[in-house]
Amino acid sequence: MITEADFERAAGVLESLQQAIFSVIVGHEHVVRAALIGLLCDGNVLLEGIPGLGKTLLVRSLATALGLKFSRIQFTPDLMPADIVGTDIITETDGHRTFSFAPGPMFAQVVLADEVNRATPKTQSALLEAMEERTVTVGTTTYPLDEPFLVLATQNPIEMEGTYPLPEAQVDRFLLKAVVRYPSLDELVTIAERNTEGDGIVLPQPVATAEDILLARRVVRGIPIGAELRRYIARLVLATHPAHPNAPASVRDFVEYGASPRGAVALIKAAKAQAFLVGQASVRRADIEAVFAEALQHRIILNFRGEAEGIGVAGLLEDVWRAIDIA
Repeated sequence: MITEADFERAAGVLESLQQAIFSVIVGHEHVVRAALIGLLCDGNVLLEGIPGLGKTLLVRSLATALGLKFSRIQFTPDLMPADIVGTDIITETDGHRTFSFAPGPMFAQVVLADEVNRATPKTQSALLEAMEERTVTVGTTTYPLDEPFLVLATQNPIEMEGTYPLPEAQVDRFLLKAVVRYPSLDELVTIAERNTEGDGIVLPQPVATAEDILLARRVVRGIPIGAELRRYIARLVLATHPAHPNAPASVRDFVEYGASPRGAVALIKAAKAQAFLVGQASVRRADIEAVFAEALQHRIILNFRGEAEGIGVAGLLEDVWRAIDIA
């Protein structure tokens, strides 16, 4: 049972963690929040943005502040599944040859899958077991991954040559999708100053442990959400389907498939984590609104007309939010 002392301890850890990250990262508050929600919900996060916006630095800062093992995998077209999960190798001792397992970079606790859409579908699929089951299978042996475990994957939205779009089934495995935007004028000035003066970028010292994060996960899971809000979330998700009677006109016109049931689960989990991050002991409608787009925007599939007219999913979700009342 989660006590008030557990809640306060976990809240203090997350506050220290955010301060440590923002001592390095300038701006990107919504991206940091998405990464922390993924960590708290035992989920994975897809970061989309052009190169040079600090995605890798953000992930490294998070891992360092947590004191967790960090691994970066640079996805390329020639990357093979064994390159990321590991393989059995032959070793010789005193004239005897035996097989031993050499773990790959997936055996970390915070994994940055950089430019994940550059790898072939075969290699992309090697991520699925780790993301969903927290295990890696090589041959006939299954190896558990250390907890806490978090995959933060990045993809470049503007460069299509030499890329392999992630299958819908794999995209749906991500708890949230966060769009990394270009910094403002003041943020850009601060970024340039930090990178060109003094000692440059210095990663934060560890301020939390794996045990702290596991406690925070239990606290978040125990945050209550009312039956009325659960039903409201279900109605929101159903309204993303063009055949549903409550779907707004824009969804009926431009959407082929709406969000899956996994989207409703992600929305509830993320809303609980959002409530925790703002110091609330229960979920409110404002918490759902704060994570609504990031939980569902990668689960909506446009039809041919929507693709041809360049319809943005974010706008469609705004229509859904306005169309569905809580009552």
